Amino acid sequence: MRKRRLGVNIDHVATIRNARNEDYPDPLNAAIMVEKSGGDSVTIHLREDRRHIRDIDLKNIKKKIKIPLNLEMAPTQEMFSIAKKHLPNYVCIVPEKRIEITTEGGLNLNKKKFFISKIIKKLKKAGIRVSLFVEPNASTIRKAKNLGADCVEIHSGNFCRLYNEGKNVKAAFLKIKKSAQVAKNLGLEVHVGHGLNYKTASYISRIPSISEFNIGHFIVSESLFVGMKSVIKKFKKIIN
Repeated sequence: MRKRRLGVNIDHVATIRNARNEDYPDPLNAAIMVEKSGGDSVTIHLREDRRHIRDIDLKNIKKKIKIPLNLEMAPTQEMFSIAKKHLPNYVCIVPEKRIEITTEGGLNLNKKKFFISKIIKKLKKAGIRVSLFVEPNASTIRKAKNLGADCVEIHSGNFCRLYNEGKNVKAAFLKIKKSAQVAKNLGLEVHVGHGLNYKTASYISRIPSISEFNIGHFIVSESLFVGMKSVIKKFKKIIN
Protein backbone atom coordinates (compact mmCIF):
# COMPACT_ATOMS: atom_id res chain seq x y z
CA MET A 1 0.00 0.00 0.00
CA ARG A 2 1.19 3.49 -0.83
CA LYS A 3 2.40 5.38 2.23
CA ARG A 4 -0.11 7.72 3.74
CA ARG A 5 0.73 11.39 3.94
CA LEU A 6 0.74 13.54 7.07
CA GLY A 7 -0.38 17.15 6.75
CA VAL A 8 0.56 19.30 9.73
CA ASN A 9 -1.68 22.22 10.67
CA ILE A 10 0.31 25.00 12.37
CA ASP A 11 -2.54 27.43 13.14
CA HIS A 12 -2.01 27.24 16.87
CA VAL A 13 1.57 28.42 16.67
CA ALA A 14 -0.04 31.64 15.47
CA THR A 15 -2.59 31.41 18.31
CA ILE A 16 0.26 31.54 20.84
CA ARG A 17 1.87 34.46 19.02
CA ASN A 18 -1.34 36.44 18.84
CA ALA A 19 -2.15 35.90 22.53
CA ARG A 20 0.51 38.50 23.36
CA ASN A 21 0.47 40.34 20.01
CA GLU A 22 4.17 39.60 19.55
CA ASP A 23 6.08 38.53 16.46
CA TYR A 24 6.97 35.16 17.99
CA PRO A 25 6.58 32.24 17.70
CA ASP A 26 6.61 32.71 13.94
CA PRO A 27 4.43 30.25 11.99
CA LEU A 28 7.02 30.41 9.21
CA ASN A 29 9.59 28.80 11.52
CA ALA A 30 7.03 26.13 12.38
CA ALA A 31 6.38 25.45 8.68
CA ILE A 32 10.12 25.08 8.02
CA MET A 33 10.37 22.72 10.99
CA VAL A 34 7.48 20.61 9.64
CA GLU A 35 9.36 20.32 6.36
CA LYS A 36 12.64 19.37 8.05
CA SER A 37 10.88 16.88 10.32
CA GLY A 38 9.34 14.86 7.50
CA GLY A 39 5.83 16.33 7.29
CA ASP A 40 4.31 15.87 3.85
CA SER A 41 2.49 19.21 3.75
CA VAL A 42 1.77 22.28 5.86
CA THR A 43 -1.83 23.31 6.52
CA ILE A 44 -2.93 26.80 7.52
CA HIS A 45 -6.47 28.10 7.95
CA LEU A 46 -6.80 31.76 7.03
CA ARG A 47 -9.99 32.62 8.87
CA GLU A 48 -12.11 35.60 7.96
CA ASP A 49 -11.46 37.13 11.41
CA ARG A 50 -7.69 36.35 11.22
CA ARG A 51 -7.77 34.94 14.75
CA HIS A 52 -4.56 33.01 14.20
CA ILE A 53 -2.98 32.80 10.73
CA ARG A 54 -2.60 36.16 9.00
CA ASP A 55 -2.18 37.13 5.36
CA ILE A 56 1.54 37.79 5.84
CA ASP A 57 1.96 34.25 7.23
CA LEU A 58 0.40 32.81 4.08
CA LYS A 59 2.69 34.91 1.89
CA ASN A 60 5.87 34.05 3.78
CA ILE A 61 5.16 30.34 4.13
CA LYS A 62 4.23 29.90 0.48
CA LYS A 63 7.46 31.64 -0.51
CA LYS A 64 9.80 29.68 1.75
CA ILE A 65 8.72 26.04 1.99
CA LYS A 66 9.28 23.37 -0.65
CA ILE A 67 6.65 20.88 0.52
CA PRO A 68 3.03 21.56 -0.48
CA LEU A 69 1.01 24.24 1.29
CA ASN A 70 -2.63 23.45 2.02
CA LEU A 71 -4.82 26.51 2.55
CA GLU A 72 -8.04 25.95 4.47
CA MET A 73 -10.57 28.64 3.62
CA ALA A 74 -14.25 29.50 3.82
CA PRO A 75 -16.23 29.54 0.56
CA THR A 76 -16.20 33.33 0.12
CA GLN A 77 -15.15 35.66 -2.66
CA GLU A 78 -12.48 37.24 -0.44
CA MET A 79 -10.82 33.89 0.27
CA PHE A 80 -11.07 32.80 -3.35
CA SER A 81 -9.27 36.00 -4.41
CA ILE A 82 -6.54 35.39 -1.83
CA ALA A 83 -6.07 31.80 -3.02
CA LYS A 84 -5.82 32.97 -6.64
CA LYS A 85 -3.20 35.54 -5.61
CA HIS A 86 -0.94 33.26 -3.57
CA LEU A 87 -1.58 29.96 -5.38
CA PRO A 88 -1.20 27.40 -2.58
CA ASN A 89 -0.66 23.86 -3.81
CA TYR A 90 -3.88 22.69 -2.18
CA VAL A 91 -7.07 24.31 -0.98
CA CYS A 92 -9.50 22.73 1.46
CA ILE A 93 -12.85 24.51 1.58
CA VAL A 94 -14.27 24.48 5.10
CA PRO A 95 -17.33 25.92 6.86
CA GLU A 96 -16.73 28.83 9.19
CA LYS A 97 -18.64 30.52 12.01
CA ARG A 98 -17.33 33.54 13.87
CA ILE A 99 -18.51 32.27 17.26
CA GLU A 100 -17.02 28.77 17.04
CA ILE A 101 -13.80 27.89 18.84
CA THR A 102 -12.80 25.51 16.08
CA THR A 103 -14.51 24.08 12.99
CA GLU A 104 -17.60 22.29 14.28
CA GLY A 105 -18.55 20.12 11.32
CA GLY A 106 -18.48 19.57 7.60
CA LEU A 107 -19.74 21.76 4.81
CA ASN A 108 -23.43 21.96 4.01
CA LEU A 109 -23.19 21.30 0.29
CA ASN A 110 -26.79 22.31 -0.29
CA LYS A 111 -25.85 25.91 0.51
CA LYS A 112 -23.87 28.05 -1.92
CA LYS A 113 -23.41 24.99 -4.11
CA PHE A 114 -23.27 26.95 -7.35
CA PHE A 115 -20.68 29.33 -5.92
CA ILE A 116 -18.64 26.44 -4.50
CA SER A 117 -18.75 24.64 -7.85
CA LYS A 118 -17.63 27.81 -9.59
CA ILE A 119 -14.64 28.42 -7.32
CA ILE A 120 -13.62 24.75 -7.45
CA LYS A 121 -13.50 24.98 -11.24
CA LYS A 122 -11.43 28.18 -11.15
CA LEU A 123 -9.04 26.88 -8.48
CA LYS A 124 -8.45 23.67 -10.43
CA LYS A 125 -7.85 25.68 -13.58
CA ALA A 126 -5.11 27.52 -11.65
CA GLY A 127 -3.48 24.17 -10.85
CA ILE A 128 -4.69 23.94 -7.24
CA ARG A 129 -5.89 20.62 -5.83
CA VAL A 130 -9.28 21.17 -4.16
CA SER A 131 -10.69 19.30 -1.18
CA LEU A 132 -14.02 19.72 0.60
CA PHE A 133 -14.29 19.22 4.37
CA VAL A 134 -17.35 17.03 4.86
CA GLU A 135 -19.21 14.86 7.33
CA PRO A 136 -18.93 11.07 6.93
CA ASN A 137 -22.08 10.74 4.89
CA ALA A 138 -22.38 8.96 1.54
CA SER A 139 -24.87 11.48 0.12
CA THR A 140 -22.56 14.39 0.96
CA ILE A 141 -19.59 12.56 -0.57
CA ARG A 142 -21.52 12.16 -3.83
CA LYS A 143 -22.40 15.86 -3.81
CA ALA A 144 -18.70 16.70 -3.38
CA LYS A 145 -17.91 14.61 -6.45
CA ASN A 146 -20.66 16.32 -8.46
CA LEU A 147 -19.32 19.75 -7.47
CA GLY A 148 -15.95 18.86 -8.99
CA ALA A 149 -13.75 18.32 -5.94
CA ASP A 150 -10.54 16.32 -6.26
CA CYS A 151 -10.66 15.11 -2.66
CA VAL A 152 -12.80 15.01 0.45
CA GLU A 153 -11.51 15.49 3.97
CA ILE A 154 -13.76 13.55 6.29
CA HIS A 155 -14.53 15.22 9.60
CA SER A 156 -13.33 12.88 12.36
CA GLY A 157 -14.39 15.15 15.24
CA ASN A 158 -17.41 13.16 16.40
CA PHE A 159 -15.49 9.88 16.39
CA CYS A 160 -12.63 11.46 18.38
CA ARG A 161 -14.98 13.02 20.93
CA LEU A 162 -16.70 9.68 21.56
CA TYR A 163 -13.36 7.87 21.81
CA ASN A 164 -11.95 10.40 24.27
CA GLU A 165 -15.08 10.12 26.42
CA GLY A 166 -14.72 6.34 26.57
CA LYS A 167 -17.94 5.75 24.65
CA ASN A 168 -18.72 3.17 21.99
CA VAL A 169 -17.19 4.33 18.70
CA LYS A 170 -18.18 1.43 16.44
CA ALA A 171 -20.99 3.27 14.64
CA ALA A 172 -18.93 6.45 14.20
CA PHE A 173 -15.97 4.43 12.90
CA LEU A 174 -18.14 2.55 10.40
CA LYS A 175 -19.58 5.85 9.13
CA ILE A 176 -16.08 7.07 8.34
CA LYS A 177 -15.06 3.72 6.84
CA LYS A 178 -18.13 3.48 4.58
CA SER A 179 -17.90 7.12 3.49
CA ALA A 180 -14.21 6.73 2.70
CA GLN A 181 -14.96 3.72 0.52
CA VAL A 182 -17.76 5.56 -1.30
CA ALA A 183 -15.36 8.43 -1.98
CA LYS A 184 -12.63 6.13 -3.25
CA ASN A 185 -15.10 4.32 -5.51
CA LEU A 186 -16.08 7.68 -7.00
CA GLY A 187 -12.44 8.49 -7.74
CA LEU A 188 -12.00 11.01 -4.93
CA GLU A 189 -8.85 11.07 -2.83
CA VAL A 190 -9.76 10.52 0.82
CA HIS A 191 -8.35 12.57 3.70
CA VAL A 192 -9.35 12.69 7.35
CA GLY A 193 -8.92 15.36 10.00
CA HIS A 194 -10.11 17.05 13.18
CA GLY A 195 -9.46 16.15 16.79
CA LEU A 196 -6.95 13.39 16.04
CA ASN A 197 -4.33 12.26 18.54
CA TYR A 198 -2.07 9.22 18.68
CA LYS A 199 -4.83 6.81 19.75
CA THR A 200 -7.61 8.03 17.46
CA ALA A 201 -5.27 8.29 14.45
CA SER A 202 -4.14 4.72 15.11
CA TYR A 203 -7.75 3.51 15.23
CA ILE A 204 -8.75 5.30 12.02
CA SER A 205 -5.59 4.13 10.25
CA ARG A 206 -7.35 0.73 9.98
CA ILE A 207 -9.30 2.23 7.06
CA PRO A 208 -7.24 1.44 3.93
CA SER A 209 -8.95 3.94 1.61
CA ILE A 210 -7.64 6.98 3.55
CA SER A 211 -4.52 8.47 1.95
CA GLU A 212 -3.91 11.59 4.06
CA PHE A 213 -4.23 12.56 7.72
CA ASN A 214 -4.37 16.25 8.65
CA ILE A 215 -3.50 16.93 12.28
CA GLY A 216 -2.77 20.22 14.02
CA HIS A 217 -3.77 21.05 17.57
CA PHE A 218 -2.39 17.84 19.07
CA ILE A 219 0.89 18.09 17.17
CA VAL A 220 1.49 21.69 18.28
CA SER A 221 0.52 20.84 21.86
CA GLU A 222 2.62 17.67 22.14
CA SER A 223 5.58 19.40 20.49
CA LEU A 224 5.90 21.67 23.52
CA PHE A 225 7.05 18.64 25.51
CA VAL A 226 8.90 16.36 23.10
CA GLY A 227 9.60 18.47 20.01
CA MET A 228 7.93 18.58 16.61
CA LYS A 229 10.31 16.16 14.92
CA SER A 230 9.50 13.46 17.48
CA VAL A 231 5.74 13.99 17.19
CA ILE A 232 5.74 13.94 13.39
CA LYS A 233 7.91 10.83 13.30
CA LYS A 234 5.55 9.05 15.69
CA PHE A 235 2.44 10.01 13.71
CA LYS A 236 3.95 8.88 10.42
CA LYS A 237 4.70 5.52 12.00
CA ILE A 238 1.16 5.29 13.42
CA ILE A 239 -0.71 6.11 10.23
CA ASN A 240 1.43 3.72 8.20
